[in-house]
Amino acid sequence: MNRKQFLTTGVLTTGLCIAAPNVIFSQEQKKPQLDKKIVQHFVSAGHKSLETVKELLAEYPTLINAAHDWRGGDFETCLGAASHVGYKELAQYLLDHGAQTNVFTATLFGKIDIIKSILEFSPRTLHAKGPHGYTLLHHAERGGEESKEVAEYLKSLGLKKTKIDLF
Repeated sequence: MNRKQFLTTGVLTTGLCIAAPNVIFSQEQKKPQLDKKIVQHFVSAGHKSLETVKELLAEYPTLINAAHDWRGGDFETCLGAASHVGYKELAQYLLDHGAQTNVFTATLFGKIDIIKSILEFSPRTLHAKGPHGYTLLHHAERGGEESKEVAEYLKSLGLKKTKIDLF
């Protein structure tokens, strides 16, 4: 390959590398955003209505991991809602349909091995704030007997609060 071929190939390759992400990004921009009112309705239903969640998810499957912004850094998914109110049946339904699980949901279900692993990996997670400022201890208490061991473990690590101010 001579110098001219090398430079031409390099310029073309570089141009493709620069253009490709822009083409992909512009195609992503064409996908419509979820309607914020529908997201809010879905997340709100996660506190109390499995039937509404099922209906909305059937109509809008991409809602599964949508988060509503309640303002002030208080983001909540439907799974987060079900988890902090202790609605295990709804939380399990969402998990069974591909919702992204998290440490709060694992706490609700008493998954002590998962909790210990996460806290070993990231000790500050002990003081993480879930939706509305609810702590891991709050979720463990909502889990009842199934998560009693997790609650005791969290307390043994010094966690006392069930809610932390978001601001």
